[in-house]
Amino acid sequence: MKHTDHPEILNRLRRAEGHLKTIMRMLEEERACLDIAQQLQAVEKAIASAKRQLVQDHIDHCLEHAVDAAGEAGQREALDEFKQIVRYL
Repeated sequence: MKHTDHPEILNRLRRAEGHLKTIMRMLEEERACLDIAQQLQAVEKAIASAKRQLVQDHIDHCLEHAVDAAGEAGQREALDEFKQIVRYL
């Protein structure tokens, strides 16, 4: 199954990676804790956003496809998978 959102998610994570490297440099340079905490918050938000987008993409594409393509047993399996993935939201 092709995931159309994966390239965008990868870009978000690359930006977060860049921010994280900046934070590490800030720590080495002994920058103000408030500035570092603010940057850490930005990284957390970026990762949480990427996670939400990944879960939503999975629900929209993989699980919808599984429900459409499967019989009753496949629908039960898709529902079980849905219950598992929403734990990550």
